[in-house]
Amino acid sequence: MTTTRPATRPTPPGPFDHRIAVHSTDDEFLATALPFLAEGLAAPDEPPPVAIAAPAKLDLLRDALPDADAQRVVTVPHTDWYTGSAANAIARAAGHLAGQAGPGGRIHLLMEPDWAGRAGRSARESAEWIRYEALANVLFAPYATTAMCVYDTRTAGPAVIAAARRAHPDTEVYADPLLVAAELDAVPLPPAPRDAHRLDAPDPDAVRAWAVARGLAAADADLFATAVAEAAVDPVTGVLLWGEAPSCVCELRTTRRLDDPLAGFVPPPAPEPRPGQGLWFARQVCAYVDIRDDPDGASVRLQYA
Repeated sequence: MTTTRPATRPTPPGPFDHRIAVHSTDDEFLATALPFLAEGLAAPDEPPPVAIAAPAKLDLLRDALPDADAQRVVTVPHTDWYTGSAANAIARAAGHLAGQAGPGGRIHLLMEPDWAGRAGRSARESAEWIRYEALANVLFAPYATTAMCVYDTRTAGPAVIAAARRAHPDTEVYADPLLVAAELDAVPLPPAPRDAHRLDAPDPDAVRAWAVARGLAAADADLFATAVAEAAVDPVTGVLLWGEAPSCVCELRTTRRLDDPLAGFVPPPAPEPRPGQGLWFARQVCAYVDIRDDPDGASVRLQYA
């Protein structure tokens, strides 16, 4: 992924204030986090700020904050906030802003993804979190939310941090979020195995039976089959299934291009996953949903876990 500074820096599309801070020591973390939380505590028409970070960093904050401030700041271990995929994190943030933020989405959020856990466990997983960081500038643009994303060089590698800088408007290398998404989608997917199971149509009963035969529990197989049906974009011209539980994969082929980097990422009025939400449901249920447009249509690949 390139880190070349664009000739013209794009302008964020709304009031969402999305910042980044990089640190390599606990003292540097506190030097950034404490003023940010103080800013949130002093902001009018806002609930207390929320700190979402590694448990050890939350302990540092509690020890460093004045007692009265420590009692007001809401602390959430990042392993409790980031409990699933990057798409799940979008749903969590949307639900929190809808239910807990002040007027217009006003709230200060100090946020540290779990780079020592799921977010950093593979290049593919990290790429999805960079997509989340980039698309947040569009998805949360209408909100007057102030988010500070903190990156610790001891857990997030240099490539991740370089990519993350391009997703934050307060850097000199900020790139258009849709450009970042397009770059990620330009990476070819591994080819389907030659012995993949073929279906004529994304029939939920057939997908469910196949998934159970591959070791998925009945409830998980039902979710996977429903996600496949929700992701199907007419006309579906081919269905391939492969893998073993829990990493069951389905690839749908359609003659219709999607041409929408936000497909399945825009929160519906009720962000909790339920049938009828299309790709949003699929992204909430599956670990990965990859879309690749080409001159002949599109491929939609779902991996359950």
